[in-house]
Amino acid sequence: MLDDRLTIRVRNVAATALLVSLLVGCESTKDFLSGTSRSDTPSGDIGIVGAPEAEQYLDELYQLASGDPATQAEIFADAQAGSQLTPGPQTNLRFALVLATPGHPGSDAQRAQSMLREVLARTELLTQGEIALATIHLNAAEKLAVSQSEAQRLRASSSRAAQSQEAATNQRLAAVEAENRRLRRELDVAQEKLDAITSIERSIREQE
Repeated sequence: MLDDRLTIRVRNVAATALLVSLLVGCESTKDFLSGTSRSDTPSGDIGIVGAPEAEQYLDELYQLASGDPATQAEIFADAQAGSQLTPGPQTNLRFALVLATPGHPGSDAQRAQSMLREVLARTELLTQGEIALATIHLNAAEKLAVSQSEAQRLRASSSRAAQSQEAATNQRLAAVEAENRRLRRELDVAQEKLDAITSIERSIREQE
């Protein structure tokens, strides 16, 4: 009888342990599927008071890329003022992201690179979302800067070629004009000689 009670108690304990294990496993699976882990949660995010969510940055960048010129100018001016008046990791990151976004007059890939590198040098002051945004846009800004430099080089090369072609054309025109002037002078001399001969012949006929 005692053995039966012990067996039942052991089974209850084992069932309880199994249930707890399953619950923990479900929670871990949920964290895994959602892409988070309690052990991997950045402790720095909790201490960054007032840091914007990544969605706020993305929403503003979407408005900047798709907005009309007035909206783009307003976003650029606000981000620039925030970076200049209250410089900090978040305000500098916001302005750097605006600079790195192509399609508006204030876009500046070179300056964006510099600012994003400075921001990423102090990752302890950023959330994981901000670090991801800064890294992605830094890579994009670097590639854009290379493309812009290549385009500028090609434009300069094309301009030099056009200038050389124009200079060669002007030189040929000058040569043709000089040849025309020489031919006109020779024609004038020949006409004078012809007139002189004609005058002599007329004089001879008159004498006869």
